[in-house]
Amino acid sequence: MRNLNQVHLNGLRAVEAVGRLGSLQAAADELGVSVGAVSQQVIKAEHQLGHQLFERQPKGMVPTELGQSALPRFAEAFRLLSTAVSALKCRDDNVLTISVAPVFAARWLVYRLSEFSERYPDINIRLDATTQLVDPTGSDIDLCIRVGKGQWPGVRSELLLQQKVFPVCAPAIGEKLKTPEDLLNLPAVIDGRAMFSWDVWLGSVGLAGRAIKARHVFNEASLCLDATIAGQGVMLAWQIVASHAIQAGQLVAPFGPWVPTGDGHYFVTAEGMRGIPKVEAFKRWIREAMQEDMQRLEQAALRR
Repeated sequence: MRNLNQVHLNGLRAVEAVGRLGSLQAAADELGVSVGAVSQQVIKAEHQLGHQLFERQPKGMVPTELGQSALPRFAEAFRLLSTAVSALKCRDDNVLTISVAPVFAARWLVYRLSEFSERYPDINIRLDATTQLVDPTGSDIDLCIRVGKGQWPGVRSELLLQQKVFPVCAPAIGEKLKTPEDLLNLPAVIDGRAMFSWDVWLGSVGLAGRAIKARHVFNEASLCLDATIAGQGVMLAWQIVASHAIQAGQLVAPFGPWVPTGDGHYFVTAEGMRGIPKVEAFKRWIREAMQEDMQRLEQAALRR
């Protein structure tokens, strides 16, 4: 970033404001300075950059061809700076803001947040349930938990849990199953947005190339799980989504193995972020809670 030493930030700010607003007067009003000051800042920035960014015309400041190319990038850069500054000003050390997928929040995390609150009563959780990978660098998000391969650009990722998939069904259906091949005669509840398919599991039990009978297709894993609990078919689930329902006796896992998909649940934080006590406390707690819950899940699945 040494090239930023060659131009003053105030000059770039004036250039961005003039380009976005279209006139020196409008930019001066937004920046709280005189028209002459904005004009001088723009001229100085153009000189430092070595290029003319605007043509001075009676109807206002018209970007040159080079200016049209550069101005959107300046606008995006200042938008990110503004977001970062706002996040710092609004940040409350007692509030931990976490971004997670809705299915992770609804099917696993909400059942256990009281345990975290008992251990850390001074930390309040604000949960942002979204399927989008929020950029923790330019937002007020302290920590994200996402599924993938942990190779997202511009962020730091740490593996929380390797994702494994296995069939689940209602207990009444599970009682009638004798071998994995029996699953092929059942209607399947399909998660249309899943990052894996039944082929991952069928191949592991010697049924590669065989087809599962799709009955319902949903675009949300929680809906798939509810349909499976209601006895509408068999679902290829993973530990987080099925754990509570299996331990509560609503579902059974009739057959193993639990097959890795190649993806995992990851902590995602801003790249280069130093350890923040409330974030580190939550990460320690959830690792412990996850390990304990996975042990209980395996025991519950074996009791079938």
